[in-house]
Amino acid sequence: MKTKLPAALVLSAALTVALSTPADAAPGLAPGLTVRTTVAGEGTGHNTWTVTALVPDGSNPDPDAPPSALGTREHADTLVTTLRGKGFAARAERVDWPAFSDTPRGALGWRVRVGSFADRAQAAATASAMTANGFTNAVEWTGQDGPEAQGPQRVRVAVVDPRRFAGSVVASHGESVSGRRTTSALAAAAGALVGTNGGFFVIDPRDGIPGEPAGAGVYQGLLQSEATAGRPALILGDRPSIGVPRTTVSVGGREVNGVNRKPGLIRNCGEPGDVPTDRPLHDTTCTHPDELVLFTPQLGTPTPAGNGVEAVLDARDVVTAVRPAGGEVPAGGHTVQGIGTAATWLTGHTRPGAKLRVETRIFEGGRPIHPAGVVNGGPWLVHNGRIAVNAMADGVVHPGDPSFVYGWGVKRNPRTMVGLDRQGRLLIVTVDGRQPGYSEGLSLIEGAQLMARLGAVTAINLDGGGSTAMAIDGKLVSSPSDATGERPVGDALLVLPRR
Repeated sequence: MKTKLPAALVLSAALTVALSTPADAAPGLAPGLTVRTTVAGEGTGHNTWTVTALVPDGSNPDPDAPPSALGTREHADTLVTTLRGKGFAARAERVDWPAFSDTPRGALGWRVRVGSFADRAQAAATASAMTANGFTNAVEWTGQDGPEAQGPQRVRVAVVDPRRFAGSVVASHGESVSGRRTTSALAAAAGALVGTNGGFFVIDPRDGIPGEPAGAGVYQGLLQSEATAGRPALILGDRPSIGVPRTTVSVGGREVNGVNRKPGLIRNCGEPGDVPTDRPLHDTTCTHPDELVLFTPQLGTPTPAGNGVEAVLDARDVVTAVRPAGGEVPAGGHTVQGIGTAATWLTGHTRPGAKLRVETRIFEGGRPIHPAGVVNGGPWLVHNGRIAVNAMADGVVHPGDPSFVYGWGVKRNPRTMVGLDRQGRLLIVTVDGRQPGYSEGLSLIEGAQLMARLGAVTAINLDGGGSTAMAIDGKLVSSPSDATGERPVGDALLVLPRR
């Protein structure tokens, strides 16, 4: 079936994507599967290089974590005065909140910039002079932040008819939940027609187990990572859907806090008792002193060593050993690890030969579901047919830190997004970014506008930034933004040949 797409996709008042005459297309991959690629926008002649003076930032190891670029008006005025006193032609620029569905209007913050340069080398020379005078700064391209930016954008849209591909759209973590692999490698290993990167995941060992999903993860029908309360996900089966999953896991009647993650470290937060917050907080690792965590054989690595205790269960949920934390998970069985009061409970309730029944349930909309796959995401982009980016509720807005949402959601970045149209077709979209003259990327609002113009009645954001990638027949066709090339990720969304 040939997929009809809208003639024009308006991303903003100044940016139009024409998909009626794509720059490249692959409509013949399989009946019911169309992939189109286009270059959108009017070029880069209206943009310039500039130098942004930064608020002193922290040491977040996430390569997509933005520096502290925004401050108060008072901070900006003081910084401008100081820079001018050193001979730099500084200016303060107000940055407004975008049209998120749950955030205030008015100023988000103020940024301070120096100069407008035709090429990066000129901007870099000014940046070096500012550094020599003690100012933290970054060389930036205005096409990735200003309201006048008009492209270019490289947009790839895969449209999947679920009637022809029932059960053939899957989530894959490769050979194990732990560890990271590139999207193209995961796609090639599975023989996928199309593959994109999937959900958010742990990168740094200080945040948990590298590769573990930072939110709900279900692969081949098995729960491998608990949901983050309130955050949406792509739910896969015969007919894909988008919703807010809730997971409940218990061992021996006691609630389990997590699955396949280091006890006490909760990436993106969202669990009761988490510190500093029990609400979702994106790209943040919360802590908890008392946790019980379940490990599955698909973890693929020994469980984390530490101060806790763990019980080893066989395939019948019978305890075969109680030992210090850290060891292999038995094939067909589980390991349960506790810290704090959970370790005390585990020690008092387990002994070799005892049975600790493991129960796992997944809910969506108050009803139990049995998905073949789940890929975590957020925030919402289109909800109930309307553009509705819930950046605050989803944790993209960090209280007291306007620079995070500015860099992550307001500025243009590579994006990976999924949606469903009124016919139930799955829309899988990637947009390259952070590459001046090639592709700028999209803000969250622009991503929502794109999905709506593609016909999505529901859509969410998946992992993006340097993770954004699309592969066709196992070969990378997108242009990742990381200087090192395609980034290894935690999982991938794959369209397999029809069963």
